[in-house]
Amino acid sequence: MRTIPKNAANATAHPENHISLSCRKFAATGRASQRTAAIATTFGLPMFEKTITILDHCEIRVGPGRIILVVGPSGSGKTTALGQIESRLPGGRNVSRMRFPKDRAIVDMVAPWDTLGEATATLTSCGLGEARLWVRPAHALSDGETFRAKLACAVADHTRSTVSAPLICDEFCSILHRRVAKAISFSLRKLATRQGLCFVLACSNDDIIPDLQPDTIISLTGGGAVSVQEQTIRTSKPTSLRRRLVIESGKKADYLQFAAMHYRATDELGFVDKVFVMRERKGGELLGIVVYSHGPLELALRNRATSGWFSRNPGRVNRSLRILRRLVIHPDVRGCGLGHYFVRKTLSMVGTDYVECLATMGAFNPVFERAGMERIGQYDIQAGPKKALAELESMGVDPNAREFITKVGRQSRIRKIVARVVFQWYAATTAGGERRVVRQSPQFLAQTFRSLVGSRPVYYLWRNKTTSKVRKRCA
Repeated sequence: MRTIPKNAANATAHPENHISLSCRKFAATGRASQRTAAIATTFGLPMFEKTITILDHCEIRVGPGRIILVVGPSGSGKTTALGQIESRLPGGRNVSRMRFPKDRAIVDMVAPWDTLGEATATLTSCGLGEARLWVRPAHALSDGETFRAKLACAVADHTRSTVSAPLICDEFCSILHRRVAKAISFSLRKLATRQGLCFVLACSNDDIIPDLQPDTIISLTGGGAVSVQEQTIRTSKPTSLRRRLVIESGKKADYLQFAAMHYRATDELGFVDKVFVMRERKGGELLGIVVYSHGPLELALRNRATSGWFSRNPGRVNRSLRILRRLVIHPDVRGCGLGHYFVRKTLSMVGTDYVECLATMGAFNPVFERAGMERIGQYDIQAGPKKALAELESMGVDPNAREFITKVGRQSRIRKIVARVVFQWYAATTAGGERRVVRQSPQFLAQTFRSLVGSRPVYYLWRNKTTSKVRKRCA
């Protein structure tokens, strides 16, 4: 059953359209050069203009929440068919024609009228789930990242539009790793269903069909052969990537493969208790890691949520509680539900009454709520970082300026302020760290400081219902 689109009135005003498609393409030119004539003669090819029928009175339905996929080998006429559909449905938005300034950050170009959370959610759905890519200018993106950025911009613009025509994309995900293509296809199916968007896509790969779940598949096999298949959509169907996933115990050393993928500048994990990894298949590539550590001795929101059960009781904290210190999902598969699936599966494997989490990303992504954790509240900037910011401001120093790293390295007073904040954070998480702060580079200190003073983490708590009931009876 489909959910109601955001713009319900628009969906009602623009019901499904039934259109009949007929199109042909030219296969050869009427005027032959000497080289063309030589090739045509050698291989028995026609030297005069000839047309090939691509679609002949093909009936399709286009409307809110529907996905039409044109699939077939190279040269079968997909682009011609897509052009015919586009000409019959004016007002559509073509992904390949999206243009944006090369010097602006991607996050500034996706849904600038909406909240930052909506913009990053759209980027993640379109395969750009890394914070470092959100702030990267368009000219610094790879071809695959540029395609995903264009797709995100087109989706955001189309979501806002009142036009019922489809969003059109030729060579959909053709230059991407197939794992990325499947993840994006799964996300697009969700976008189409939840927001009432219509997509008309063309590609040569049919491996995305289980995740994309198109309503209509137009299969072109060349020579004018075509089949049209209507499908029944199951919106609750999980991504095909979950079928072979393996979750198993890992080691702290496994985090080295994921540290660079996390938005935190530091790989500080605290006192690690358990690590779990998620593999594409048994013995396959790592797709995710979750690290559970011993938690801080005191947290105000923890005490509020548990009525002071852990307050001033370090023994109870060490016995009955762990903190989810890191969750990192491979960028290829972000946005298709594997994060909350991974957390949900491992929470009960930790073996404690409670698991907590402090997540800056919680302000943008509800992954932990979906995993079954309760959102308790959000912290403001702590007193230490707030004081440091005031000191730097009085000195005319901006932590976000490009020259901040240089000043941390050359001005002892600034380095002392920055190092104090970083040390306080180490002390709270690992009960030490003074020697580490002394030997850290200005760049590392500056990056860590920026993330700490800009962090307003959301606090989550999970209760093991079985063990917590036993504890309550024994209390």
